[in-house]
Amino acid sequence: MQLDDFDRKILRVLQEDCSLSTAEIAERVGLSQSPCWRRIAAMEEAGIIRKRVALLDRRKVGLGAQVFANVKLSAHGRAHMAEFEATVREIEEIQECYVLMGTTDFLLRIVTTDIEAYEKLFFERLSRLPGVQEITSSMALSEIKSTTAVPVRSAQA
Repeated sequence: MQLDDFDRKILRVLQEDCSLSTAEIAERVGLSQSPCWRRIAAMEEAGIIRKRVALLDRRKVGLGAQVFANVKLSAHGRAHMAEFEATVREIEEIQECYVLMGTTDFLLRIVTTDIEAYEKLFFERLSRLPGVQEITSSMALSEIKSTTAVPVRSAQA
């Protein structure tokens, strides 16, 4: 699907507040309601809009610790990558997992209530993940920027 400037405007508005009605979105982007709705439906169908969600403040729901863990698999462990990935998907504290190039294989972003909860998660689950050779953890002290909004610029930008 080729995005035009109206589509990009719609995406920017939805990333700010997806609870807006189609009429409100249409007004903000300069379209009438029906074409706006059709564009949103087409972007959902194409997978550009994956889902609409409520974003929570992790601290206000009791998740005060954020940890970044670099995971290195053993050479033998790489044969079990699919099992490792499936297990990671099951651990709800792991918010994000990325495959990396370089000295480590994966980067995990993990949230827990506190450092003690992370320690328990580390020893009971993370260190037992299939094929894990080494985990290096870094505790985030403060959050300077956190966003889920993807930069959607106009075609001329």
